[in-house]
Amino acid sequence: MGILTRSGRSAATLPTRDLEKRVVWQCASLLLDYPDGDVGERIDEVRRMLAGLDARNDAVPRLRLLTDHLATTPVADLQADYVATFDQRRRSNLFLTYFAHGDTRKRGTALLRFKQTYLAAGMTLDESELPDHLCVVLEFAATVDPERGAQLLADHRAGLEMLRIALRDEESPWAAAVEVVCATLPPLGGGEEAAVQRLIAKGPPAEEVGLTAYGGPAFDALLSEKRRPVDLPMPVRARP
Repeated sequence: MGILTRSGRSAATLPTRDLEKRVVWQCASLLLDYPDGDVGERIDEVRRMLAGLDARNDAVPRLRLLTDHLATTPVADLQADYVATFDQRRRSNLFLTYFAHGDTRKRGTALLRFKQTYLAAGMTLDESELPDHLCVVLEFAATVDPERGAQLLADHRAGLEMLRIALRDEESPWAAAVEVVCATLPPLGGGEEAAVQRLIAKGPPAEEVGLTAYGGPAFDALLSEKRRPVDLPMPVRARP
């Protein structure tokens, strides 16, 4: 079985081992992306991939329900719901480092680690993409380097769990995509459970001083000179 990237490029045929996990990651990446004019094509890709999975896989019925919702809801309504869900709520945004570091200087260094991981695997990220966006991480794990991708997800397990809980509590249709991703990862450890409880109680950290945009000259210069990490505000992904 092969899988497709969000840009429509065919990926290499996957080995049998871990195949279903990688297909689930790719489906979730496609379904959690902003519902623009290409959402119908992404839904068709997901349906093709789900048809190749074992029907006993718990992810199949959950993702089919989400694809049905996306296919039958007007795009304008999906976009409004998406923005309200992921761009306007601190506990349900899709940027993994935000859960651990929030609006603090440490987040810039955490973002750099994602970028370096991609470069080590031979992947150059488009400048319009932040490297910790869940859709980007899932696509990387599914189609480029499953071991490094899985490690990035595992390292941010507490944030993913917070996102899953927030979407569940909001009764968001997108909760299914995050639930199936969490189901592919190891169970929460004791320290991770404590981190989730802190996030539930207080939300991501906040320290709004000297904000500098990731990916700009100031960010790269500061990091390359090893002066200090760079502050970032609550992230919002660019929309077409």
